[in-house]
Amino acid sequence: MMTKKVFFLLFSFFLLSSLVVAQDVQKSDLHQRADAEAQKGTATSARSLYIHAFEEYVAKGQLQQGVECGTKAASMYSRDNLFKEAFEFLRRVDQTIDSNAKSTGANRAALHYQVTKERLQMYMKFRKADRAKEQMAIMESLANASNDEAVKSDLLYNKTVYYYSFGFTDKGNATFKEMASKLTALKEYDKVDKVYKTLIANGRKSNSAGLVAQSYSSYMAWKDSVSALKSADEIKALKQRIADDEAVISDKDSSLTTRQAIIVSLCILAVALAAVLVFGGFVLMRYILLTRKQKKAIQLANENNALKAKFISNISAQLDPTLQKLDGRIPEVKALQDFSKHIQTLATVENMDDDAVAKEDTAMQSFCEELVEGIRGKLKKDVTLSVNVPKMTANINQEYVSHILRHLLSNAAQYTPEGGHITLDFKKRGPHTHQFLVSDTGCGIPEEQRDDLFKPFLTVRDLTTGDGLGLPICKQMALKMKGDLELDPTFSKGTRFILDLHS
Repeated sequence: MMTKKVFFLLFSFFLLSSLVVAQDVQKSDLHQRADAEAQKGTATSARSLYIHAFEEYVAKGQLQQGVECGTKAASMYSRDNLFKEAFEFLRRVDQTIDSNAKSTGANRAALHYQVTKERLQMYMKFRKADRAKEQMAIMESLANASNDEAVKSDLLYNKTVYYYSFGFTDKGNATFKEMASKLTALKEYDKVDKVYKTLIANGRKSNSAGLVAQSYSSYMAWKDSVSALKSADEIKALKQRIADDEAVISDKDSSLTTRQAIIVSLCILAVALAAVLVFGGFVLMRYILLTRKQKKAIQLANENNALKAKFISNISAQLDPTLQKLDGRIPEVKALQDFSKHIQTLATVENMDDDAVAKEDTAMQSFCEELVEGIRGKLKKDVTLSVNVPKMTANINQEYVSHILRHLLSNAAQYTPEGGHITLDFKKRGPHTHQFLVSDTGCGIPEEQRDDLFKPFLTVRDLTTGDGLGLPICKQMALKMKGDLELDPTFSKGTRFILDLHS
């Protein structure tokens, strides 16, 4: 358990620290787009963009930025439980570092350190203590070889998290003290914040009420005092500035009037700074109150949307008996009947409990070939249809997967011109992850329509040309299977949809 002495050391080093000045590193367009996709949580798109950014940086000789993107791409693989691909890509990054003639021994060690750190994160996620220990030893060797104080400080932080994560509390306490003294000079508050959170999490996992209580109490005290600590740093800096200015004035001009005027000016500046800090506190409190109101508004909006969906479904169900009595051979009547069915299907899927989606082992090759045969009659002249599915079984919900793939293949048949090509691929991406890909060589989907592709009821439509509910229904079915359906933004030869499933 972390001692009170360690917490006091941490509190003291904050009192001695001042504000951190961060340097922005110019990122390429691909790098910025990858960061944006990662922020949105679209791991597949972010991973593809990070890989392209890695290759672009390496081609330009910008190895440090390339390694950063490479490790992030591996992290995106790990997020989707594609651990084999993640480790293979990290080996590729290591090989790229070794093959670069321009990198020196120390620089090369610092880059390998970043790659090894990503491996450590994955082994810690697996709770593989022995393998994580091996990575820590490699990281320590690389940090020493890099001769870089920033890397050595980062090593201390990761060692602290490693020790606490695997229950080596005494070693964690000792490393924490060493790390605190280093961070005092570097003024890196965020890393200490992460260590606090790791301590609290580990206390909960190990059911150590004492560790949780002590860690949480100290953490909340630190959080509450951050503003005061920063203000104290600024006041200290301001006092130093006053002292320096007085010394300069004393050297250049012994005039008491001039010296007093400058001191008064600095005092006014101090009062103004204090006023700004008070105003900043007021703005922060107002922001917190507005955020709480917004959360309540969002919750209310979600409840209203659920009621609206149920209301629309009820109306559709009441209209359906009447619509079925009309002549379905009339295009407009047929469009209304289909629209009513689609609304009921969408509402049923949205309101279904996730645990209600049953799965069964399915022979994928025959399953996919049967789906493809069902759309051959819809193909235009000379359109080729390929199926790339290995002989294997997968645990899936046949009804939902059939519905999604049949809709995607039908759309592909509709929009693929004569002489074009349609492909259905099935791939195993991990121990419990499978992926269907439906690709065509059609005209593609315009950029401005992609964001709203899976959103229903956005535009007023002529129902005889389609009601726009096909893809939203497919999206909801994929989510109910604990998967996802996305448009591949990197595919440029037509259109490709990716259906990810997790068993």
